[in-house]
Amino acid sequence: MARRVPRAAALAVLLVSLTACGGPGTWSRAGMPEGVTKEADIAQNLWNGAWIASLAVGVVVWGLIIWACVFHRKRKNSPDALPPQVRYNLPIEILYTTVPIIMVAVFFYFTARDENAIVAVSKNPDVKVKVEGFQWSWRFTSEYNGKTVSVVGTPAKKPELVLPVNKKVQFDLVSPDVNHSFWVPAFLFKRDVIPGVKNVFEIQTLDKTGTFAGRCAELCGVDHSRMLFSVKLVPQEQYDTYVNQAGSAQ
Repeated sequence: MARRVPRAAALAVLLVSLTACGGPGTWSRAGMPEGVTKEADIAQNLWNGAWIASLAVGVVVWGLIIWACVFHRKRKNSPDALPPQVRYNLPIEILYTTVPIIMVAVFFYFTARDENAIVAVSKNPDVKVKVEGFQWSWRFTSEYNGKTVSVVGTPAKKPELVLPVNKKVQFDLVSPDVNHSFWVPAFLFKRDVIPGVKNVFEIQTLDKTGTFAGRCAELCGVDHSRMLFSVKLVPQEQYDTYVNQAGSAQ
């Protein structure tokens, strides 16, 4: 039995590791989906850095715990006396006070820097999209090159937002009823859609075409789970054709 328990534990760890595999690149992204925007790359780098720093701290803490357990355990035939104590040791107290402060300051700096870059909005984006979240679907109104394209969905038919690659896209989020949340996992970003509040954010699409799922991330009513949509990133020539065919002059 003593030999079976470690083997069973090792097998369980192996099975968990295998089920966690999500394809090439998943480990390098620390479980995050592959980003399709410049801002997603910034968020991914921050996420990876946080994991590396956390694991480094964990290794140090685990090492100290193991060291204390191994070298300061009670030995056979040892006297019932406490080991040497380090209370009121000023250098050690200064060390474990200043080190966490420095760590938090570093985390704060990188978080603030990347947050400012992610939420930055330019004055002249290439495409402007008005996003209206309502119970229980979406309306997307895109403005590009003097033309407007409007797409409205229903719970039974999810709308598709078409965007060009390598362009700055600004989203204006509004809601006529209750709180919603505009979320595209491939953007590594989401923002609430709140009645009476105009939330704005901007992305820089990368040279990655494809169709990416989107959904409402705020519990908003009976058909919340059906508030689905998709974002389709296409080459510039294909987007120009789409706007000319589906758009109307402003």
